[in-house]
Amino acid sequence: MQYTILGIFLMILMLLYFQVADRFNIIDKPNLRSSHTEITLRGGGIIFWFSALLYFIQHIQINYFFFTGITLVSLVSFWDDIQSLSNKIRISIHFIAITLIFYDLSLFTLVPVWSVIIAYILAIGLINAYNFMDGINGITGLYTIVVMGSLLYVNTRIQLFTDGSFIKYAIIASLVFLFFNYRKKAKCFAGDVGSIAIAFWIIYLVLKLILNTNSLIWLLFLAVYGADAVCTILHRLYLKQNIFEAHRLHLYQILSNEYKIQHRLVSLYYALVQIGISFLVIFLYQKVNDIVLFVIVIVPLIMIYSSKFYLLSKYNVKAKA
Repeated sequence: MQYTILGIFLMILMLLYFQVADRFNIIDKPNLRSSHTEITLRGGGIIFWFSALLYFIQHIQINYFFFTGITLVSLVSFWDDIQSLSNKIRISIHFIAITLIFYDLSLFTLVPVWSVIIAYILAIGLINAYNFMDGINGITGLYTIVVMGSLLYVNTRIQLFTDGSFIKYAIIASLVFLFFNYRKKAKCFAGDVGSIAIAFWIIYLVLKLILNTNSLIWLLFLAVYGADAVCTILHRLYLKQNIFEAHRLHLYQILSNEYKIQHRLVSLYYALVQIGISFLVIFLYQKVNDIVLFVIVIVPLIMIYSSKFYLLSKYNVKAKA
């Protein structure tokens, strides 16, 4: 009953936000590098911050640092959705917010300095990767449900590391968002405020799980996004492109734009692949060496991603014919 009420309340908040977005013209206008073609309301992912707020109100004493952090990244991201900000401002706020959750999880006292530096790089990288991958209908919502569902399973069956409702609040918010986004013609897009806020939430949970189990394999719950984002960045660096500018070189963009596969179907493919990986990680946890498990997962993903180059060459040949 609690989560049904939460879902209804979040639905109402989303509808109210639509009125505000429409009133103040908070929209996403497609350009030549977009994967969509119609003007759509932007910033629907603010529902993730609202869900975090509702959870925080009920658990104010134990989630102060997390909520402060997610509020900071949500504010700067929403501002960026309305009026573009410099990368320096955004990354600086991300750094401050991540510092808050590192402090909350006692990371500075639990691991050596070099590990903290790597954690900063990974956290900021994952936040931006999650944002980069938010480009077609349904991909952020479906992928988030898969990641959060995997974390909830681990929390329930393998290692209790957080309050279960903390994960469920994110799942309910994702379902509400998908109701409006997982359509042929989306009612709204997540915007930076959505993709970055939920990425921050996920990073907090994954880091907490890593510290509780002393295992890095839980990073593989983000393997599909991570492999696509990192390989695309390397590809763009090879092409001497500005990696902070919009582009259409992600595998999901090639499938959606050049090969005209329905956005919702491509999003589903990504979610299903991650489900398979998450199942494999959970099944093999403590059965194989962590490094071996990373190799088992990452190598096939890189091979799948590499198919992009074949698809691009085939498309270019067809286009010239």
